[in-house]
Amino acid sequence: MYEDKVLICKDCGKEFVFTAAEQEFYAAKGFTNEPKRCKECREKRRNNAQASCKLYPAVCANCGKETQVPFQPHEGRLVYCKECFEKMRKK
Repeated sequence: MYEDKVLICKDCGKEFVFTAAEQEFYAAKGFTNEPKRCKECREKRRNNAQASCKLYPAVCANCGKETQVPFQPHEGRLVYCKECFEKMRKK
């Protein structure tokens, strides 16, 4: 049904492949636009956005490890470190 497409990254200008599997995933999620950036540029953009985000200290409610979160923790609200949060998401 879907075929691999070669697209051009709007940031770096390199060609990248929008695979049939990725197209199927996009369709399943209801996304109508094709990606405009290659994987490397998407990761750079995401990392830059995260780097500019203010982080707040917190203690993980699951493992007790000190961590940082991108929101102001409030008393009574559970906060998890990245590792514990990912484990809980996969369940």
